[in-house]
Amino acid sequence: MLSKNLLSVAMSSFLGVISIPAQTALTIYNDDFAVVRDEVPLTLVPGSQEASYSGVTSQLEPESVVLRDRNGVVPFRILEQRYRGDPINQERLLQLFEGETISFLQQFGDNVNLIEGKIVRAPTQSSSGYLEPIIEVDGELIMQLPGQPRFPSLGDESILQPTLTWMIYSAQEATIDAELSYLTRGLSWKSDYNLILPENGDEVAMTGWVSLSNRSGKVFKDTQVKLIAGNVNKLEKQDTSRVQQMAMLSRSSGLAEPEQVEERKFDEFHLYTLPGTINLRDQETKQVEFVRSDPVLTKKIYIYDGSSLNRSWRSMGVNPNPGYGQNSTDKVEIYREFKNSEDNNLGIALPAGIVRFYRTDIDGQIEFIGENQIDHTPKNETVRLYLGNAFDLVGERKITKFFKHPSLDFIRESFEIEIRNRSEEVVEVQVVENLYRSMNWEITVKSSDYEEIDARTVTFPLEIPAEETRTLTYTVEYTW
Repeated sequence: MLSKNLLSVAMSSFLGVISIPAQTALTIYNDDFAVVRDEVPLTLVPGSQEASYSGVTSQLEPESVVLRDRNGVVPFRILEQRYRGDPINQERLLQLFEGETISFLQQFGDNVNLIEGKIVRAPTQSSSGYLEPIIEVDGELIMQLPGQPRFPSLGDESILQPTLTWMIYSAQEATIDAELSYLTRGLSWKSDYNLILPENGDEVAMTGWVSLSNRSGKVFKDTQVKLIAGNVNKLEKQDTSRVQQMAMLSRSSGLAEPEQVEERKFDEFHLYTLPGTINLRDQETKQVEFVRSDPVLTKKIYIYDGSSLNRSWRSMGVNPNPGYGQNSTDKVEIYREFKNSEDNNLGIALPAGIVRFYRTDIDGQIEFIGENQIDHTPKNETVRLYLGNAFDLVGERKITKFFKHPSLDFIRESFEIEIRNRSEEVVEVQVVENLYRSMNWEITVKSSDYEEIDARTVTFPLEIPAEETRTLTYTVEYTW
């Protein structure tokens, strides 16, 4: 019996069509699309000839197809291209034989029986939803298949896999390794980070994963994979360092370290090359480790923003809209930050993803303590993540005085902020105040020094001993 590949070659030779094997490479982007590259051996003769390739994805964008001689030695022209993305399956065969009578295999235990049934309506998707099949058996209509259908043939114009077919013109005889490239939907990747804190301390062991997701309708075998991180503009249709440098693997095993993911700048983005080749089945998600670093020093930060304004500046480093509310909250927020630098055993471009923090308990088990999302982060930038609210810290904020001049553009107001520390350790809380009334402000009285974060935001560092309370007061004047 011929293998599937040999059978394809035999059938293609009989039909006068060039059979095209392929060596596949993938570049996957964050936004659910990829570039697929196949190495295509072409045997050309002078004149026009037809070539076809079965095995492209079912979500290929036909307009993006490029078939070329990578070396630019042999000029040839694509006179015509056809794409068939509807490979045969049971539903498609039922549609092809709609109105005809076929056999259905019924099996009940050891009893096997063949019955005849007419396909009155094949299963299909319509504007009103899924329409189940209707089969006529012995003059009665059944709203389901009465057994496993047995089809007499594949039907006319059937294909087993999505297929590209070209009419190629060549002025000369040549054998070349052409490159087939195309864009496709259905392939994506994302990154995730797990950071494990010890029982005591702020140094973490970081592990980063990339998750590859294949919903393209094609199985990729022995495929080279690259990943692009960054916001690449892609129109929607309507309807140079190595990550290995940061790997801190065991030095005591004496075993050779496995190859690591390579990272480098590519145009205005960052590109990650996975080592070796991978197999990725259709409808499969696969994880590959791309960073392992230990230790990475982190810092815990407590922030009290009593006016309950937008916390995004504290995670992103900006304050796009400080808001106008003055509702008080008693929650003290917990943040973790770390520097993405070589001195901190990092120092590469970190792709966007979810960062999960764990803490080791006294019994040695790790417990989840919070997570958040990071954006694409260049090296030497600081990552700051909100992880939740402190249980043993309580804040209280109130306006103690307010004066607005009846005729001048002038406001004076005074505040009192109290932080109560119910824990058994000393903590420092950054008290954030949003001076939202005007760009022209002056703090005239204060019980503690402050730092300006931006034109309308200041922060007061407040150290609170265990089981004690500290109170901050200040007065601010606005003019406009």
